[in-house]
Amino acid sequence: MTGLEIPGESKDNLVVKAYELMKSRHKLGPVSIHLHKTIPTGAGLGAGSSNGVFALKMLNEIFDLNLDKTTLLKYAAELGSDCSFFIENIPCHVSGRGENLEKIDFSLSKYWIKIIHPGLHISTKEAFSKIVPKSDVINLKSITKLTGSDFSKHFINDFEESLKGSYPQLQQLKQDLLSEGAIYASMSGSGSAIYGLFESEPKPKVGAKFEFIGKLK
Repeated sequence: MTGLEIPGESKDNLVVKAYELMKSRHKLGPVSIHLHKTIPTGAGLGAGSSNGVFALKMLNEIFDLNLDKTTLLKYAAELGSDCSFFIENIPCHVSGRGENLEKIDFSLSKYWIKIIHPGLHISTKEAFSKIVPKSDVINLKSITKLTGSDFSKHFINDFEESLKGSYPQLQQLKQDLLSEGAIYASMSGSGSAIYGLFESEPKPKVGAKFEFIGKLK
């Protein structure tokens, strides 16, 4: 493995778990997998989940298993609650534990995105232990009708409220993005990365530990 350091033991890595899961269901030979880690862990960016799912896809191809999408979705759900999304890897309305996917016609292609990770690792367990569920502000299936000016009114990450007391710097990063001209800013997933959507290319943040700027597709 190269790139960013991953805490914990290798047996707990979702790439390894994906191989063990597939090996328990199908005849697989030994493989050598090199993981180059560029997305921080504990950032709410789906780094480990996407790694695990693309390992499933890779093994399916390498060993000519010819598994259909339904089977891969089932295996992905066994890896983790948010893994199934990466089988489709396109905009979807997600329900259940994350295993129920409904494709939606939604695009953010006219926006730029800026993601900042402050170097904090927030475990999924910690994030969920503090969250207080709320009623839906909007039916997310109507997402395709929203415009950029609507996002801040309707897209609310409940994890932000539950974690801001422990990590006040996250709210400051969000405010910084808004001050820079973001039309919308939020914590990503269960944190701790903060992202902003911009109508034009944003400038890099001086001294950021991890930053990504790109045009959305």
